[in-house]
Amino acid sequence: MTETIYLDNNATTRVAPEVLETMRPFLDEMYFNPSSIYEAARIPSDAVSKARKTAARSLGARPDEILFTGCATESNNTAIFGTIAANPGRKHIITTGVEHPAVFEVAGELRRRGFQVDFVPVDRSGRLDMGAYVRALRPDTLLVSAMHANNETGVIFPVADIARIAKETDPSIVVHTDATQTAGKLPIDLRGDLHHVDLLSLSGHKLHAPKGIGALFVRRGTPCRPFMLGGHQEDGRRAGTENVAFIVGLARALELAHDQHDEDEQRIRALRDRLEKALSEAIPYSEVNGSEVERLSNTLNLAIHFIEGEGMLYQLSAEGICASSGSACTSGSLEPSHVLRAMSVPFTAVHGSIRFSLSRYTTDAEIDRVIEVFPPIVNNLRRLSPFWDAGTNAPRPEAEPLMHQTEMPK
Repeated sequence: MTETIYLDNNATTRVAPEVLETMRPFLDEMYFNPSSIYEAARIPSDAVSKARKTAARSLGARPDEILFTGCATESNNTAIFGTIAANPGRKHIITTGVEHPAVFEVAGELRRRGFQVDFVPVDRSGRLDMGAYVRALRPDTLLVSAMHANNETGVIFPVADIARIAKETDPSIVVHTDATQTAGKLPIDLRGDLHHVDLLSLSGHKLHAPKGIGALFVRRGTPCRPFMLGGHQEDGRRAGTENVAFIVGLARALELAHDQHDEDEQRIRALRDRLEKALSEAIPYSEVNGSEVERLSNTLNLAIHFIEGEGMLYQLSAEGICASSGSACTSGSLEPSHVLRAMSVPFTAVHGSIRFSLSRYTTDAEIDRVIEVFPPIVNNLRRLSPFWDAGTNAPRPEAEPLMHQTEMPK
């Protein structure tokens, strides 16, 4: 059996052994409901309290500002719908054109419900148009929701500036950021540079905790109504029996990421840069999406002209290599990624963009293997393209102008 090389860590990550060991007692002998009043339930109850303090310390927050959820999608929905419920007098929302579907689709639904929603555009590098953002702010703006970093390209947004500008425009504007891709990868200091951010979402399974656990930071005084009703848990802010094992796992993962950040970041960036350089040199007519702006150190999104992403993924999979053609939440769809469309990636490459995302467990040998097998895969698939001349190993002359067009000619 071919050994698996996992390079899709922006979709999910393996659970760290240290996290698993922290969780194990609460899946075994300490299984009690932490809301129960008998003595045996005190240990899991205390574990949740300790985890809340640990998570808060990792994010530069206060423990009572941390709300444990089931995932980042729930955190995002809670942030947006909870803000709307607490502020019924305002109907204007600002987000970006490249948000994860957990925000992007919610914004579309709100527009269908009669809210006014502005989607701030990005340029070819994925850089947010800050001028358009400033112009979108209005006296009746309720909420600004902008991701901390993009899940497909790794492009980092200036969330500190976005939040500061919103508060300078009107202190009552609520600022939310989806930090699902940055928690555990970038330092997050909600008492420091992000002190204007009111709400921040994250997910455990993107930083070596298990799937099924997330968190939402809610700054003291931020008007946000409960989204999940039916119980007193989480100080009445989120009903449902606490998932003790996963909560302590998330806290341990945040702690590990905080303690190992500098070492992990340096090594992962070196591996990503080596992969990027080798593939860019070996594959003609390719370009790195987001190469001209600051990106997450673990993410490489490579646009390859005159090829289909599905074919690349299938052949990589046959070699035991796991990658992605975009967000895992849109895999299986033949529609091009809304992120790449927003970046005006040419139609000759928008279907051929592939994402490699690394983690602390990625090895040099795994990167060597991708560098070895991926360029031949691209060469073989390109021979099937009507735009490609296999004899010259270059685009046909009539195809070259198409590399600058974002829509298929009619």
